[in-house]
Amino acid sequence: MKKLSIIFSLAVLLAGCTNKPAAPKQAEWAKGADLSWLSEMEHDGMLFYSADSMSSTDHERASQDCITLLSEMGMNAVRLRVWVNHSTGWSNLPDMLGLAQRVAKEGLRLMVDIHYSDFFADPNHQTIPEAWHAYDYEAMLEAVRNHTLEVLTALKDAGVEPEWVQIGNETPNGMLWPMGKVSSDLSDAGNQQAWDRYAGFTAAGYKAAKEVFPDITVIVHVDNAYERRDWFWQAMKEHGGMWDMIGLSHYPMMSAWNGGKTWQEMNDLAETNIRRLISDWQCPVMVAEIGMFSGNPQSDTVMADFVRRATAIDSCAGIFYWEPECYGGWRPAEYIPLGWGSYDMGAFTDDGCPSSVLETLFASEK
Repeated sequence: MKKLSIIFSLAVLLAGCTNKPAAPKQAEWAKGADLSWLSEMEHDGMLFYSADSMSSTDHERASQDCITLLSEMGMNAVRLRVWVNHSTGWSNLPDMLGLAQRVAKEGLRLMVDIHYSDFFADPNHQTIPEAWHAYDYEAMLEAVRNHTLEVLTALKDAGVEPEWVQIGNETPNGMLWPMGKVSSDLSDAGNQQAWDRYAGFTAAGYKAAKEVFPDITVIVHVDNAYERRDWFWQAMKEHGGMWDMIGLSHYPMMSAWNGGKTWQEMNDLAETNIRRLISDWQCPVMVAEIGMFSGNPQSDTVMADFVRRATAIDSCAGIFYWEPECYGGWRPAEYIPLGWGSYDMGAFTDDGCPSSVLETLFASEK
């Protein structure tokens, strides 16, 4: 991807990647996982095992480092989120940095997902960090710039060079609400002003990232890989937003969230949309998140079908499974007071072994 960034670098001075030459084939397919919960799971005593350990004659199975275990299966990239100042400390900069150093030691590629929030940012939540609440727009721009610089400089000082960075997480409705909250109503004057602010945040993060790592690939990430959003990318372009790569989330078995579509429909729509985005915006697309229901017998089939489709697309850069290491009903500390249950799309078995869903992803070839 770094080569892609070099090829594209002269064209990103305007908006987005629309002036770039036709997106070339990717040199290496990313077979990744978001492992941001890993350090907290280890702190809570969760252990990880290879499938071979199940047949061990030892009295106790020997656990493995989760990153090493998945790397041996074929994983070649890891995605890590970073929050500004979460109350538990997990996924804040020091925690992310520790995991990133382990990823680098394993020789894996790294994607950094900057949420610009103290907790999860997504299409329904883009909460301004507590420390930034009193800022006006100019101060918020500076905060985005400084936080991006802080995160990436810390990695650089630690000898870790990320290949990709996300400026925001799942931002189809903007970020840093209400200041940067946008909608699809491009005829509304107030929304146009919000678009100026949101695109400004994205450009500030983009430029800061390039200051630290000139060759880094900058991603703007939205949810719903199956959903066509021409208005979003057109508005980003017109208001000065900047990006090198488009990131998408894809959860094809979530029929309750997608109007009752079958997983076959979801995979088909996602493939069509990825191809269209690559063609329309002349830049690569990364499936930055994917998830299947753990223990569901259809999950293997769903993953195999999507991997087959995605690997057939020249400028689809790869797939990252979101938090596959979850198993056994574990949940993070902040979920308990919120009354939230455990994540049900982990890709480890109840025995603490990687499931066949991960084997399908990490064994893929392109």
